[in-house]
Amino acid sequence: MNSKTVVSDSHEAPDDKDCQQDGLVRPVIYVPPASTLATSSRAVGIVMRRELIRFRADKIRIVTTLLQPMLYIFVIGTGLTSLTSNGSLVNLRTFIYPGALGMSVMFTAVFSAGSIVWDREFGFMREMLVAPISRTSIVVGKGLGGTVVASFQAIIVLSVAGMAGVPYSPALMIELLGEAALLAFTLTSFGILASVRVKTMQGFMGLTQMLIMPLFFTAGAMFPLSRLPAWLTVVTRVNPLAYAIDPIRRAVFSYLALPQKVREMYAPGITWDGWKVPTIGELLIVLLIGIALLGVAISQFRNIE
Repeated sequence: MNSKTVVSDSHEAPDDKDCQQDGLVRPVIYVPPASTLATSSRAVGIVMRRELIRFRADKIRIVTTLLQPMLYIFVIGTGLTSLTSNGSLVNLRTFIYPGALGMSVMFTAVFSAGSIVWDREFGFMREMLVAPISRTSIVVGKGLGGTVVASFQAIIVLSVAGMAGVPYSPALMIELLGEAALLAFTLTSFGILASVRVKTMQGFMGLTQMLIMPLFFTAGAMFPLSRLPAWLTVVTRVNPLAYAIDPIRRAVFSYLALPQKVREMYAPGITWDGWKVPTIGELLIVLLIGIALLGVAISQFRNIE
């Protein structure tokens, strides 16, 4: 008897008795279990744990991402301090410290998100995509993993705060860590979005360097936001990183024993047509941008192959 193979659209396997009667051999189609909150949470935790394991195993990466912030604090900061030592009430190492903290978070968060490109190039991403989990879980896990990794890097930079003239106040350290973690979340979301659109690691590195460095240097990380030219004032107001660096600097200067006039000169805050944006408003802007970027990344990741 000749047998035929019929591909059925039904998700249910046919009864053996029916197969014997009509002489048809129908394949059994496997239907993965529906994704639930428990399975999605477990998937997020596994992806996040993988990012932490990769970071812990890569000692060179930890050292190299810390080198540049330390150079800014202790080399550039010390050199510029010698130029303003006469009559200046602010140690420029202290002024540069918030920007260096943001820099350490920035590079770690963005490059952690680049693991998506790495996984695609070496084929590991295919194994994740065929797993019976939602693709949203993969993106969220990558985002949380990059946020935690960058927060660990921030803790290391916070440990040398005293050498830059920043007081070791527990309240200040907690506040700075929270603001750094929020910045890490937004930058990781940006990195994930970029990694979804780029297929090679070289392209990802070029794209992020082209976008991140101009954003960093126009965010007021290395200069006060007061007394700027009109064009640079406009650039800083539309730069999302400025709304993350400014709360860090304002927090640091609020714990320094300085005259109010000096504090307003070095940490004036961001103003919109004369109205100073409160710290909570700046942090909310950073959070909303991070959520929006992550949402777009999830939408784009659903079409990845």
